Amino acid sequence: MSDKPEDAKKKKTVRIELHKPEDFKQVYSIGAVGGHSPYDFRIGFYNDMPMATNKSGEQVIQRRLETEVIMSPLAAVELVRWLNQHIQNYEAAFGPIARPQVGVKKKPEAVQDSTEIQGYM
Repeated sequence: MSDKPEDAKKKKTVRIELHKPEDFKQVYSIGAVGGHSPYDFRIGFYNDMPMATNKSGEQVIQRRLETEVIMSPLAAVELVRWLNQHIQNYEAAFGPIARPQVGVKKKPEAVQDSTEIQGYM
């Protein structure tokens, strides 16, 4: 075995094999809710059911929580970085992602800010 300085500088490679278990499921989501504590971040992904009218005439949207992800603060930061990179790649290929504006008839524009998600569900 050599103790040469150039051998110590060689990069070691790590191969990661992604495995999907038999009970793996994929979920489509239209939105997220969640929050954080000093220890973790929680993101719940949901879908909305069509609007219905209850007995008192109030219109109700049933929001179905599909799944929740709990991660460390470091994992949350890495998720933000990963998402930002993929959004930049997407917009470079397909153009800015526009947010629809409810009740406005003009063409929607891309929005730069992000909606804050606070508090546990």
